[in-house]
Amino acid sequence: MSQRTVTVDGKSISTDGSIIRDVVRDKRAVAARVGGRLVDLSAPLDEGQDIETVPADSDEGVHIIRHSAAHVMAEAVKQLFPDAKPTIGPATEDGFYYDFDRSQSFTPEDLEKIEKKMEELVKADLPFIRKDMSRQEAIAFFREKGEPYKVEIIQDMDDDVCDVSLYEQGSFVDLCRGPHVPSTGYIKAFKLLSIAGAYWRGDEKNQMLQRIYGTAFSSPKELKNYLDFLEEAKKRDHRKLGRELDLFMFSDDAGPGLVIYMPKGGRLRSLIEEFEKKLHFRRGYDIVYGPNILRGRLWEISGHMDNYKENMYFTELDGQLYGIKPMNCLSHIMIYKSKVRSYRDLPLRYFELGSVTRNEKSGVIHGLLRTRQFTQDDAHIFCRPDQLIDEITAIIDMVADVMAIFGFSYDMEISTRPEQSMGSEEMWDMATQALKDALDKKGLPYDINEGDGAFYGPKIDVKIKDAIGRSWQCATIQCDFQMPERFDMHYIGSDGERHRPVMLHRVILGSIERFIGVLIEHFAGAFPVWIAPVQAVVMNITDAQADYAADVAARLRANDVRIELDTRNEKIGYKIREARQQKVPYMVIMGDREKEEGTITVRERSGDQKTMTVDEFIKIIREAQPVI
Repeated sequence: MSQRTVTVDGKSISTDGSIIRDVVRDKRAVAARVGGRLVDLSAPLDEGQDIETVPADSDEGVHIIRHSAAHVMAEAVKQLFPDAKPTIGPATEDGFYYDFDRSQSFTPEDLEKIEKKMEELVKADLPFIRKDMSRQEAIAFFREKGEPYKVEIIQDMDDDVCDVSLYEQGSFVDLCRGPHVPSTGYIKAFKLLSIAGAYWRGDEKNQMLQRIYGTAFSSPKELKNYLDFLEEAKKRDHRKLGRELDLFMFSDDAGPGLVIYMPKGGRLRSLIEEFEKKLHFRRGYDIVYGPNILRGRLWEISGHMDNYKENMYFTELDGQLYGIKPMNCLSHIMIYKSKVRSYRDLPLRYFELGSVTRNEKSGVIHGLLRTRQFTQDDAHIFCRPDQLIDEITAIIDMVADVMAIFGFSYDMEISTRPEQSMGSEEMWDMATQALKDALDKKGLPYDINEGDGAFYGPKIDVKIKDAIGRSWQCATIQCDFQMPERFDMHYIGSDGERHRPVMLHRVILGSIERFIGVLIEHFAGAFPVWIAPVQAVVMNITDAQADYAADVAARLRANDVRIELDTRNEKIGYKIREARQQKVPYMVIMGDREKEEGTITVRERSGDQKTMTVDEFIKIIREAQPVI
């Protein structure tokens, strides 16, 4: 066999081998990159190739392991449940899934059986074999196997696709681009996690499928760390804590994705909203309010009818179409247009805690994190072009101050023009450059998120990091040249001529519901004193201190300390334990000594306690309030 010379990880190698695996010395390798393209280690060797190995513990390596694990899971399912029809099974950011069409529901016991079968398939070390065939051959192949979903996928491919690739391991063959690990034995650490429903191709009109989620890593240690992380996340789940702490509820009678706040949750939301109002007032914003429904023609002018209609709800009044608002911007535009504006009036900053309603698919609704109705801390700034950068940087400063108060670190990214959008390239380029210039002016690093902007303009997305390292989308700053154009907005310049303002859309916390959900999980329900719905539980040791406890509670309430009074005929240990379970920051305890001395004993959540006067405790509560 003739010799070939190739470069592997920067080293020149001469070989008579025929596949990439013949020249790879790194035992950690699961695939390779050739000419910028990921390929199997079984891919053919060609003279002069520059090969870069992909180790199992790299991001790409883990992704490939997970993709291969999805195929192994599908094989296990087909062996155990031959009637199950596989659809798609990709790797995800933190694992993998596969969707199956099966008349009978999978059970937790089935999950255990599938995982055990996967272990057998991994132990068998079955090779992944790539097969290329024509599109028509592949259709005939899957049709014969009774796999209608695979047939549909191939039939829906672009007309210029002539050939497709399949991967076979053991008894299972799947339509797949690859690459995959060389054999099932490379999948050393995996775990099946859960079962959920999913519509074929994400369309509610299509068949409901069963989705099996799993995860895989390059080593058992990494898998264990991830499973420990999931356990911690489960303890912090805002849906669980929301019930336990009496913060909010959902009702099937009300409908999915519609939040009902309990008294403590209502108090928490009110505290956040009052904080927001004070913050915006001090930063030069005017507080405004708009209606929840607007005439359909306004949504036509704005472009929502063409670009956002599927996410909206509509109703008819007096024979006219009205749209229930999914965003607050149009009311603010109406306020701007209500009078002639001078260049001296700008910038104008309108802030609204506005309730919006969006037609979210039932499959994506998730507690407070994804709801159909929510409140946004929405503001719109109308400014001259020469004021634009300063206004964006002021918002960035505001984001930094607010996130510091709540204790979040964050990253920023610029999301650019999506496929479905409106306006000229020139306008989009100007808007995108303004966002970049503002971040550069602040010296802040950012990533580019291609194609994820709003339909009317690019945006800066702020992703906060919680206590266990997860990222959450919250603040957004959007630069919009489109709406001022579509609504013919203008101001009179110093030259006496009409000029077009620039519009900024921005939120700091985003959805208040979503932010509360993130707060619950970040703090595991143990909120900072200043936003705790209940800051202290006042409790007596015996009935002899009941009146004193009531007097102390009244004094604290009069000084705006949020308290609950517990004078039940229960042991003090029980009362303390119950307050701690409710994650109340302070327990204010009084026995005979405290009653005689006119003091209180204050116990923290941590267990530390100190005797002090009521006034000293009030001072502690007041000092916990953040400086805005």
